[in-house]
Amino acid sequence: MQTQSLWEHTLTFFPQFLAVLRERVTPDSTVVVVGASDGKFVLPLAATGYRVVAVERDALAVHGGEVRPPGDSQVHAMGLTGRLKLEKLHDRVQVIEEDFLAGEPLDVPCEAVWTSCSWHYSANHHRPLAEFVDRMQRLVRPGGVFGAEFMMPVEKRHHLVEHYTSPERLRRHFSGDWDVLLTLRTNEFTERPHIGQPHDHTHRMGLLLAARLPTPTDRL
Repeated sequence: MQTQSLWEHTLTFFPQFLAVLRERVTPDSTVVVVGASDGKFVLPLAATGYRVVAVERDALAVHGGEVRPPGDSQVHAMGLTGRLKLEKLHDRVQVIEEDFLAGEPLDVPCEAVWTSCSWHYSANHHRPLAEFVDRMQRLVRPGGVFGAEFMMPVEKRHHLVEHYTSPERLRRHFSGDWDVLLTLRTNEFTERPHIGQPHDHTHRMGLLLAARLPTPTDRL
């Protein structure tokens, strides 16, 4: 691609999610990305052939603007919509610029949904983690895929916030018509400075991939 995301070099389990999509979801299906930011995951999905719905409330991430990377002077970030136009992928992506947790649940049925390290942000702590997960699950059609990577607790303060969770804790939300396909976790690792975090910092990440079971008529 001609452009790069500001988050291009941060660790991700996205390749595992993409592999499950290729196994279970037909080309040209719809994938919703919750917390789309400037398109780190949106653009690769669209370039692969999926139709993408990108949900993001941060106007700077969507439209671009001036940012200050660690150690650098202020620079202009292109933003999601600019990157899509430059890569000629804008016709495959619907951008919804709103708070995923505000108002009625999003009504965009899809074959897969993905979020990356979004619900641990303090801006999302005003609603229970279970609501965030439930709103994502509601989007997925029978036979579709749910994918989330998330921050696990590292510091003492993290253990007091349910939004820093673990694969084991998330499993309780996937009973009934859900089948957990894969869970992964990292050890603690040090990440280099990035926008919003000017110093080296320690993370631990988890992944949960699940499939919504087909309805009885789908199995016939």
